[in-house]
This record gives sequence, structure tokens and C-alpha cells, in this order.
Amino acid sequence: MNPLEIPEIVIRRLPLYLRTLNLMAAQGQTVTSSQEIGERLGISSTQIRKDLSYFGEFGKQGTGYNIEYLREQLRQILQVSQRWKVALIGAGDLGRAVLRYSGFEEGGFEITAVFDKDEQKIGRQIGKLKVLDIAKLHEVIREQGICIAIIAVPASEAQEVADALVNAGIKAILSYAPLPLRLPSNVQVHYIDPVIGLQSMTYYLSPEQI
Repeated sequence: MNPLEIPEIVIRRLPLYLRTLNLMAAQGQTVTSSQEIGERLGISSTQIRKDLSYFGEFGKQGTGYNIEYLREQLRQILQVSQRWKVALIGAGDLGRAVLRYSGFEEGGFEITAVFDKDEQKIGRQIGKLKVLDIAKLHEVIREQGICIAIIAVPASEAQEVADALVNAGIKAILSYAPLPLRLPSNVQVHYIDPVIGLQSMTYYLSPEQI
């Protein structure tokens, strides 16, 4: 099936299934069911089976799923069996926190270059990487074969940075900037905004909880 024919919401749920299977495997479990996965994630078992059916048949009725087999299938579908190189733009407080987050490597991603335009930050060592001048963005991305980038710059600079990344050949962007980016249709972009998440929760808080 053409990847573009599969609903985006289905693709967004696949990493949740993979993470759940990873936790199960770490606990020594070898077999699971759509019902058990659903109970852990708050998703119906019918929805899980429907999502997986886009890619094939991975389990048997009455016996469930072999966890290791399903994990490997999902890794291949999501293309995280390989290690993806990632560029990080922004070496401020947020950028440094992102760079130190160990979950990226566990998920199949490695930040191999970090950039900033601030002369006070350029040349500084953060972990195993040295902050590079953003003027070298195009050169380094091409040299390292990077196609994924993370934007951790102020909102006022995000569009300019995104444009530079696209011109350098980046095909997927994870943006912490709290505004939508104008990008070509062939460039994937996802947003992370903790404030939006918090605001969507405060709506439900009762006056007694304030």
C-alpha cells in the first residue's frame, strides 16, 4: 500500500504500540493481545487490530501476538531498525536539554550536529558535540547525509531556520517553536508545545482545584 494512503493518525499510533511492546519485552513478556495493548494505552482492541491490518497480519486469533516479532515488524514499518542522523538547531536551554535526552538514541535517532547563530554559543562543547555556526548548516547536513532536524529556537526565528533546513535537503522537522511553519508538501513536520498541552488540561480543572 502507498504510505500516503494510510491515515496519518494511524502512523502516529504505531510508535505508541512499539513503545508498549518494548516495555512488555523488558518485563520478560513474550506474548500479548490487542486487548492488553489497548488497556495499557486506552485504545480499543478493535482500533489496534484495524491499524495493524494496514500492514499485514501479525497475530493469530486465540494466540495473540509474538511480542518480539511484532516489535521487529513495527521497527521496519517505521524505519527505525536503522540509525537516523539528526541535526539540532538551537543551543539554548531547550536545545541543551534536547541534546542530553537519552530517549532519542533508544528510539533509533542520533543527534550528530548542533547549530546556533549566537557567537557566545558557537564552539562550546555540549556532551560529545561542539556547537557549530549555523552558516555551516548546508555544508554539514550534506556531508553527514542528515534528513531530519529538530528546531529549538525562538518562534521569531523558526520560519527562517525551517527554510534554511529545507534548502539544505532536510525532509522531516520536529519543531518546538509554538507556531505553524510554511513548508513544501514533501516535508514532514510535527510540533511539540508543552504550553498548549497544559492549557488544554486547565480547561478541565474545577474551581476547587485552583
